[in-house]
Amino acid sequence: MAKSQRTAVVLVAAGRGLRAGAGGPKQYREIGGVPVIYRAMEAFSRHADIFAVQPVVNPDDSAMFTAAVAGLKHEPPTNGGATRQASVLAGLEALAKHEPDIVLIHDAARPFVSEGVISRAIEAASRTGAAIPTVPVTDTIKVTGESGNVADTPDRASLRIAQTPQSFRFDVILEAHRRAAKDGRSDFTDDAAIAEWAGLTVATFEGDVANMKLTTPEDFVREEARLAAQLGDIRTGTGYDVHAFGEGDHVMICGVRVPHTKGFLAHSDGDVGLHALVDAILGALADGDIGSHFPPSDAKWKGASSDQFLRYAIERVTARGGRVANLEVTLICERPKIGPLRDTMRARIAEISGVDISRVAVKATTSERLGFTGREEGIAATASATIRLPWGV
Repeated sequence: MAKSQRTAVVLVAAGRGLRAGAGGPKQYREIGGVPVIYRAMEAFSRHADIFAVQPVVNPDDSAMFTAAVAGLKHEPPTNGGATRQASVLAGLEALAKHEPDIVLIHDAARPFVSEGVISRAIEAASRTGAAIPTVPVTDTIKVTGESGNVADTPDRASLRIAQTPQSFRFDVILEAHRRAAKDGRSDFTDDAAIAEWAGLTVATFEGDVANMKLTTPEDFVREEARLAAQLGDIRTGTGYDVHAFGEGDHVMICGVRVPHTKGFLAHSDGDVGLHALVDAILGALADGDIGSHFPPSDAKWKGASSDQFLRYAIERVTARGGRVANLEVTLICERPKIGPLRDTMRARIAEISGVDISRVAVKATTSERLGFTGREEGIAATASATIRLPWGV
């Protein structure tokens, strides 16, 4: 049976994360503009060799969970227990009906797990039955006694820091967890410790120093700075579009249907705001203009909704490993009046782009009755987009 049919994941996300400070459970906070749990789950949901991701959540967090992981494939979440150990068992029991051969158990507070670590976890468990990712200890470790004095200095060459995902043959780790629960043992700090207690030999494989667990407020500050440094190529693009009025009873502006006494003369829906914004994003990417990607000569774009053009431009940013920092549109017209619809337009752009509304600005001005916009012959729009990309050649 192929690995893609055999490997499942338990994603442990039921904790409260009190040491991380104020702001709610840490797995639902954003880091780099993305919820921690989304980052943690995405790597597994998109991995070719994994067929099921089983989230374990606190029942009080169901609404936050649904919003945070929207768009990712996963099993219906199951409720966690009072301890991490109880939550893992709940996740394993929920997966039992799928009869996976291999299971990876991962903490949602580790949002930077890589495809490579996941692949190594699957391979190690397939080969050994029980394995964990580790990284070497680089600091000297001291063992202290009750007085606080140093009692021993272990050889750090043999010390390792354990990470997740920890990987096991499913039937073996499920039985070990069941035995521990039956014996009233709830003091294990990770799944490898339960496996060791159950008599299993636990192998190790290469972890990743970036696969750190977010625990304290300082962890969030440090990782935000690291992510920002990785996206140090800050670029700004500008765009401009104009469409004349023709017959009709509405115009599309920034993705919003606006009642009007006229319509746009255009090949697509004529949304000047979104068209200008697409050009701004493509300009920041140095990736042509809207006409080169969606030529008016192509009949398939006749009457097309412009939200798909903006999504396409955003996807071009994402494909380069980048993020949108700010989007701004200025509309130039006498009528229709933009002010009453400004926030509706901002919300629509944010929805299409997948960014927070605080990163979207919509402004409007008239041309003091001068020119074609002053004569109400059409609408013009300018736009700017600021994006962040990884440094590269």
